[in-house]
Amino acid sequence: MSTILMSIKPIYVNKIFSGEKKYEYRKRICSEPIDRIIVYSSAPIKKVVGELIIKQVLYDDKSVIWNKTKMNGGVTKNKYDDYYKNCDKAVAFEIEKVILYDNPKTLNDYNIKVAPQSYVYINK
Repeated sequence: MSTILMSIKPIYVNKIFSGEKKYEYRKRICSEPIDRIIVYSSAPIKKVVGELIIKQVLYDDKSVIWNKTKMNGGVTKNKYDDYYKNCDKAVAFEIEKVILYDNPKTLNDYNIKVAPQSYVYINK
């Protein structure tokens, strides 16, 4: 299994670590199986704030994914539809466990110079 470092907007990072958001949505499925996500909270935070242990990755038609995840997705139907407006398929990372770092890290700690647009694989 692989680990990725993923950029997530602070509003959604807060929802994830509070337990309100149990799925993280993406437009493309990863080429490798994922079991851990290192969370980079994007601007204005710009820090690596924790990790997510992934239970499973769902990939299906966007309407199927919405119906399976809407109660714990942390977004409105309008936000979901806007995000996937030009897509047929959707990806949802189901979060099993969250690990919030006591001391946030920088991208340099992972030898990354620029925040990834979506995600980058991490070699452990």
